[in-house]
Amino acid sequence: MEVSSRLKSNDFLFLPSAPLLLCTKRSRLLFPSPLRPSYNGLYMGSSPSSHATSGKALHCGPHNILFKPRNYAIATCCSLNPNKGCYSLYSDSESRNRKKLLRYIAVRSELAGTGTSGASYPLSGRHVVPKVRGICFYAVTAVVAIFLFVLMLVAHPFVLLLDRYRRQAHYFIARIWALATVTPLLNVDIKGFENLPAPDTPAVYVSNHQSFLDIYALLAIGRSFKFISKTSIFVFPIIGWAMILMGVIPLRRMDPRSQLECLKRCTDFLKKGASVFFFPEGTRSKDGKLGAFKKGAFSTAAKTEVPVVPITIIGTGKIMPAGRERILNLGSVRVIIHKPIEGSDPEILRNQARNIIADGLVHQG
Repeated sequence: MEVSSRLKSNDFLFLPSAPLLLCTKRSRLLFPSPLRPSYNGLYMGSSPSSHATSGKALHCGPHNILFKPRNYAIATCCSLNPNKGCYSLYSDSESRNRKKLLRYIAVRSELAGTGTSGASYPLSGRHVVPKVRGICFYAVTAVVAIFLFVLMLVAHPFVLLLDRYRRQAHYFIARIWALATVTPLLNVDIKGFENLPAPDTPAVYVSNHQSFLDIYALLAIGRSFKFISKTSIFVFPIIGWAMILMGVIPLRRMDPRSQLECLKRCTDFLKKGASVFFFPEGTRSKDGKLGAFKKGAFSTAAKTEVPVVPITIIGTGKIMPAGRERILNLGSVRVIIHKPIEGSDPEILRNQARNIIADGLVHQG
């Protein structure tokens, strides 16, 4: 396995005992002086000498060398002489004038294969067309939101009276808003409607998170579930106010008390018949790769004994990448609704949901 590593000053460098040849013979050895012997034949350097000795190696025992570089030129590589059982630390003479020359020993981890194909987002650069398309997107969503918010505001007293917890009428209006915004510019393909639980069945919905567009794609499904959103979003005019009417759950990410309160509210909603939605990664992925899932959603599902519905969202990260919300690239969005899973062990539920979503990204992405 290759490992990406950077040599920094005041860091200890452990060299493996396996034979390794990474440097050229023309490189010169820069070794500390004086060298003080340590335990088991290990040598440790204090301050570097002002001269370099060409063609000589720093001898040590047959296993390891412990070396602490200070104020060295960038060390480019190391080598092992298997006959003499010694290691050599070389420094390229030209690297002093090249600060970025060979600063990393680039390696690939065994975990590199866990990403999805096409995970990195090919950004469109500074082209004018994606920016103009992004302006049109936000203009449409703002205009539509104004009219639909008025309708939501009028219906709100009746919603509180007849459907206080699920608020399906508000989510129906939100679905119209999402479709009216996205349909003129993007193609949204939703598969797996047959896997959705009955409308009156509470469930925990989980999905990967790639882009701001994920919310539009999820609203297009047409189910009412309580989103969890940052408290800062609620201050936005119209959009934030509509979220309050819909009963979206606020969360301060770095506040443990807010996190506990959020999970408590989710549990209460599920017990009262409303569904909740989680992005178990916690934040948007900037490279398209599926991140680690947090346990909160699955603990809530196990505690309330409701099913978990995994959803895979594909394409939103390429159309509107995280951190570049002002642009809108061309493309299509696919939403795959998977079969619900159930269980009493949050850890098993988390692993199952992540594997299902990851398979969707790999096979459909």
